Amino acid sequence: MLRNARQAGLNPEPVNGYRNTMSHHTPSIDFDLRQLEIFRKVVDLKSFSRAAKEVFRAQASVSERIATLENMVGTRLLDRLGREVVPTKAGELLYKHAVLLLDMKRTASLEMESFLGIKRGEIHLGGSTIPGEYILPNVIGRFCRQYPSLSVTLTVADTGGIETRVLTGDLELGVVGSKGSERRLILHELWEDELVLAVPAKHRWAEKSEISTEELGEEPFIFREPGSGTFKILDDYLRSAGAKGLTALKPVAWFGTSTAIKEGIKGGLGVSILSSRALDTELRTGILKALKVRDLPMSRSFYLIRDRRRIPSPLCQALIDFLFTTSEKKENRNDL
Repeated sequence: MLRNARQAGLNPEPVNGYRNTMSHHTPSIDFDLRQLEIFRKVVDLKSFSRAAKEVFRAQASVSERIATLENMVGTRLLDRLGREVVPTKAGELLYKHAVLLLDMKRTASLEMESFLGIKRGEIHLGGSTIPGEYILPNVIGRFCRQYPSLSVTLTVADTGGIETRVLTGDLELGVVGSKGSERRLILHELWEDELVLAVPAKHRWAEKSEISTEELGEEPFIFREPGSGTFKILDDYLRSAGAKGLTALKPVAWFGTSTAIKEGIKGGLGVSILSSRALDTELRTGILKALKVRDLPMSRSFYLIRDRRRIPSPLCQALIDFLFTTSEKKENRNDL
């Protein structure tokens, strides 16, 4: 009778006062932090193979970890779109919490080390070309003298690249040369910079103090790459002066760094507009000359950026506080 009731899908009466409840048990969702670390890295890098290299595991091991995590959660977390791996809706939800949990884990470890008097660790900082090559090395040197047990890894790329890496968590902080539109980033204005027209010492304009935008439009011009802060700022200034942005200039080459542009100018390839900070040595030695563009005063600021979704570690906060002490804009601090 009892067997027939089970076969019919009915709930039998309690036997000896107990009811069989196994068919009603729903397993709870669970996962560990190591699985979340691997999952986050796959989402950030959009690749199982690249994630495997980052976490020092075989690709098969990473795939197995993700499959186990999906089984424990009870749904697919990642999809393959062509060569890229992207999170599903469930994956996006888990990723958001994974970022917070892993940051909390790191913060807890660092705070315990701080409590125990262990002052050591590494900070990952990004800088766009001008601050990365001409400002931050000196600032980092002073920071490390103040905190000798801390080290700073500096990555130099264009502004867009630094913003992206801060958002993916590869970098804790960035210093860039223009304001972006990404709302997930919070920023603080650190330093000011003047943009000037750089020409060779023997150029026909070398003895002038300024030239017009019309004259500038006739001269071969060396450009920075489109993702740079200098590129964006120059385009904005030219449009504000009534010119057609960078299309008013005559491109002769596109270079990825200010150093390459300076070498191009020295070699007579063309002229360009660069940060006065990047030209300091060349101007002092007289190799290059700096001019202004008439009715086009050009200046910009460098900004410290951080992902507002992440809690800054104690080490990261120490660097933030130190950078604030060097800031020329102390009165306008955002909540970094």
